[in-house]
Amino acid sequence: MLPADWIEHRRADRECVGWMFAEGDGFHVVDLLGRRITTDPIDWLEAERMLDDLGIGYLADKYLLTTEEGVERSVRIGEVSTSGVVVVADDWGSAYAVGSHPERIQLPFPAPASLRRIS
Repeated sequence: MLPADWIEHRRADRECVGWMFAEGDGFHVVDLLGRRITTDPIDWLEAERMLDDLGIGYLADKYLLTTEEGVERSVRIGEVSTSGVVVVADDWGSAYAVGSHPERIQLPFPAPASLRRIS
């Protein structure tokens, strides 16, 4: 569930790229995975620039998901919404292979810390 005080930010083409929320005299920036990406409040225009620069490209990156059993799984982001995040198992690059039916794993929103982007 999206917190009521989060303010949606859309880039020029109307694509949502994240949210901002107020704290004191500034704002925090939240990405599409629901993760805060600022540690200290920043001004409104800087928050907008940060979200515009962030874009949505990071959603196509490779991620590691650590399961409750402590096993690390290679995954890709399949779907993102404020209802949850779906990742797709990417064993040996199979997430986008034609004819494959990779495992889909439902995660909460915001995405848990156990989902980490591979640099």
